[in-house]
Amino acid sequence: MKIATIGRGNIGGGLGDFWEKAGHDVTRLGKEGGDVSDADVVLVAVPGGAIADALDKVTGLDGKTVIDATNLIGAEPPNGFGSNAEYVKSKTGGPTAKSFNLNFAAIYDRLGRTKTRPSNIWTGDEEARAAVEQLIRDAGYEPVYAGGLDNARMQEQSLALLFSINQAGAGAVFYRIAPPDEF
Repeated sequence: MKIATIGRGNIGGGLGDFWEKAGHDVTRLGKEGGDVSDADVVLVAVPGGAIADALDKVTGLDGKTVIDATNLIGAEPPNGFGSNAEYVKSKTGGPTAKSFNLNFAAIYDRLGRTKTRPSNIWTGDEEARAAVEQLIRDAGYEPVYAGGLDNARMQEQSLALLFSINQAGAGAVFYRIAPPDEF
């Protein structure tokens, strides 16, 4: 699969590394933007408040499957949108998912060394499912679907709970959501 990451930091760079190791062709775009016309999937991994500016610098987004990994720490979605993921869909018109925003990049190096695969919650369009779930698995997580794109705002708001767990003493954590027989 051809993947373009908008953002080369901890999230975009880290996930790009995992996906390259899994055999995908990854192009990383930074603040200067670029063209994603050749990509099958685009990952948006920029600070949440910078999403509009970042997407304005990228061409070739029309109809693309896009994964929004942004977080809204100290920011709100662009005017008129309930979530950054819904904003992304308005700009691309393609299948859109919210994913990778509830995982700590600081412990990416520990993926693959756990007793069970940690979970990665995602919400989004059914048309994005095959690509999103493959990329979640290729990054070392087990996908947990939490409904359609209309649930993206709730997913974005869930980060506050994870940050509370982190700051209460647990540090960066993995989480696992699964039926009882999978434990």
